[in-house]
Amino acid sequence: MYNKTFIGDYVNLYGISIAVGILLCIFVLRYLGKKQKVDSKFLDFVETLGYAVILIGFFSAALFQAVYDWIETGTFRLFDSGLTFIGGLIGGAGSFILIYYFMRKKLTGKIIDILPIAPACIAIAHAFGRLGCFFAGCCGGKLAQEGDLFYFLAMNFPESSQLPGLRYPTQLFECIFLLILFAVIFFLVIKKNFKYGFVVYLASYGVWRFFIEILRDDSRGSFVPGLTPSQFWSIIMVIGAIPVYFLLRYLLKTRKNNDENKLNEGNLVDENK
Repeated sequence: MYNKTFIGDYVNLYGISIAVGILLCIFVLRYLGKKQKVDSKFLDFVETLGYAVILIGFFSAALFQAVYDWIETGTFRLFDSGLTFIGGLIGGAGSFILIYYFMRKKLTGKIIDILPIAPACIAIAHAFGRLGCFFAGCCGGKLAQEGDLFYFLAMNFPESSQLPGLRYPTQLFECIFLLILFAVIFFLVIKKNFKYGFVVYLASYGVWRFFIEILRDDSRGSFVPGLTPSQFWSIIMVIGAIPVYFLLRYLLKTRKNNDENKLNEGNLVDENK
């Protein structure tokens, strides 16, 4: 169950989970994009750029982990140290914004068009990524001890897994949390036309990831004394949710004012005919 191999030596449950997550991410982007009346050509651009950003994100995830290990051990091994999600998120989101910035004048839509729906896309892809971690036996929790507060949630991982013994399946905990987060943001976008999904995502995932790290037994190297690398970035995410909220409010207000000005100009033209 926890062995990566599923069909032969090349296809495995980890890879299948990642692939399903990416496909669902694109499906959600298209579905919510149409519901939000995002320009179809802009959606095409976002999807195409998304494939490139995913590759950049994987590279960034490996790079961040390699840096963490280098700080701790003095050895830098780019593709032999594992991956870290938050590192991939930073690299992927940063590269998307950078590429968009240089191409924005040629596009038929604005980044504000997809910001409300992007968190749902990220959450569903990440949920299946964590499911893949469970199948691979990586990113797992600590050994459970009798008397622990959450002892009843522990399960036995076989000796063949990377983390054998009675442990907390933190991969499944995070998968469930991300599915709930996805459902909440999806509902808010569909039913309430909610525009601050990124604020909800940054704050809620940041808090969740900070505390789930307490149960994890997955050394990612040293970064800041007393904190795991992911706890450090989780704090940054929660703090960052505040300026992101005010930035989104400013962008939304600017767009509303521009739309109202265009409408007024159109009415004046009609009256002068």
